[in-house]
Amino acid sequence: MIIGRLGADPEVRYTQNNTALATMRVATNDRYRDSNGELQETTEWHRVVAWGRLAETCQQLLKKGSQVYFEGPIQTRSWEDKDGQKQYMTEIKALTMQLLDSRADSGDYEPARKQELSVNDGDDFAPGDGTDADDDLPF
Repeated sequence: MIIGRLGADPEVRYTQNNTALATMRVATNDRYRDSNGELQETTEWHRVVAWGRLAETCQQLLKKGSQVYFEGPIQTRSWEDKDGQKQYMTEIKALTMQLLDSRADSGDYEPARKQELSVNDGDDFAPGDGTDADDDLPF
């Protein structure tokens, strides 16, 4: 689970099977007092991906600066770059998204929307990856 603000508008592209894939950068902040009592703030950036209808909904509803809640598993992928160096990427595979605020045309924030959107709303998790979002349910 992650709550943060988008650093840019969602980037959506489509697979060969015409399935939407949205990638998003989400910032989370941590505030604390250091040993001198001064307030410090750090920002951590997270990569979030969404598939199918959830990806398209993210593209329609989310904009840079949107405060949003995502829920899903964390996955680390690895590959070799063109120089033969092993590279790693950790991302959150969004199963659920909830918009916590939205921007009106005037730029002011409106109250949070109560609608929660999920990959399970008639959509597959990710095409061809062999994953079924309900596989780990005990019933």
